Amino acid sequence: MKKKLLLIQPTPYDNNHNPIKRNKLYFVGLALPLLAALTPPDWDVEIIMETIEDIPFDTDAELIGISSMGHGVLRTLDLAREFKKRGKTVILGGYMVSLMPEEAKKHCDAVVIGDAEGVWTNLIKDYTEGNLKTFYKYELTSLEGLPLPRYDLIVKKNIGDFLPVQAGRGCPHTCSFCSVFCLYRGKYLRRNITEVIRDIQQIRSLGFKKFLLLDDNIASDKKYLLELLREIKKMKMQWFSQCSLNVAKDDRLLTALAESGCLALSFGLESITQESLNQLNKKWCHTSEYPDLIQKIRQAGIEVSTEMVVGTDADTQESIINTGHFIEQNKIVVPRFYILTPIPGTDLFHQMDKEGRICNRDIYSYNGTEAVHIPARISPQELTDAYWSLYKKVFSLKSIIKRTLLNKNILKKPLHHLFYFLVNLKYRQDIKNGIPPNII
Repeated sequence: MKKKLLLIQPTPYDNNHNPIKRNKLYFVGLALPLLAALTPPDWDVEIIMETIEDIPFDTDAELIGISSMGHGVLRTLDLAREFKKRGKTVILGGYMVSLMPEEAKKHCDAVVIGDAEGVWTNLIKDYTEGNLKTFYKYELTSLEGLPLPRYDLIVKKNIGDFLPVQAGRGCPHTCSFCSVFCLYRGKYLRRNITEVIRDIQQIRSLGFKKFLLLDDNIASDKKYLLELLREIKKMKMQWFSQCSLNVAKDDRLLTALAESGCLALSFGLESITQESLNQLNKKWCHTSEYPDLIQKIRQAGIEVSTEMVVGTDADTQESIINTGHFIEQNKIVVPRFYILTPIPGTDLFHQMDKEGRICNRDIYSYNGTEAVHIPARISPQELTDAYWSLYKKVFSLKSIIKRTLLNKNILKKPLHHLFYFLVNLKYRQDIKNGIPPNII
């Protein structure tokens, strides 16, 4: 009889500590299908995505693997404790537990620190032989030779009309607050283009016409990206990804992105205040260039999504209000905001801890929606209030209509803008319930 492995992608909690549930999950993680592919064939593997599925606590699986992404780490640890009570062997992984492995170990049998690809086979072997170690860590130096992800384990679930595929991992930049930097320290790994296209072909063979290109910054290597885009163009599919806004400074690259079928890109703008970017070790970005670069991207037919943080030492209530004006003026179709949070294990945490500026040391309450540090020009409570006011302003009906429907690109892609409009309405409903737009 085959052994059984249960892999879980947890959902975050809402403000009442209830797991957030959806009828459909659009953004599906790639880590679990990839680990399933790396699992020996004498194991049965099941994947559960808690946002759209119930956790089978009565599972007959003997080994439980739980990922940790963002603020879903709180749910990750709760699930780990529950499965441990039921006598299961629990493995935790993902970037959140990688940043604080000693804390994570209190709730499980083993912790995978960093990338799991280099240790997963040995971990399964150690478990089978009764020699499971406490920590597994391997510094990944190459993404070549990865197997085809087990998309078959997720395609029948109630997910969106695209699947994820990875091109690169890591980022050459060194932003102090960023978990990617804290794990990769400026290293950027690229996959073999032939293998990326192999995965996209598999997605297409499953009936999907879109894919999400997972990469912490697809513009990290322009030569590589241009070569990849030439191959993607041949696929005649549509896709999304994220990268630096500086991609708009290269006309050749921007044209290649648009011609390859790129529908939208997400950009970590972080702040509209240059002083804030400088404090975050992101001096290579210039806020004065933001409007023109965004306009260039949108003129190319690619829509813009943004992620920004509030709560740096340069922030005031006025700067946070102006952030809302910036979003409306530049018609950002899907904006997201986070309160700057010194996550344990990041350089930012060590810096603020040393300065005695962490006002909430209950790391299990860190959710990105409440200030846990003391900013220089605004109080923690004022920051929290300003954050929610910003969200309510940006996701007012007037702002939503202006950003999505009264948008020149709607003439080129009306169905996509209708989708963005509906996404914004869903986010608006979440915000009313105290849930930030961090999953869909």
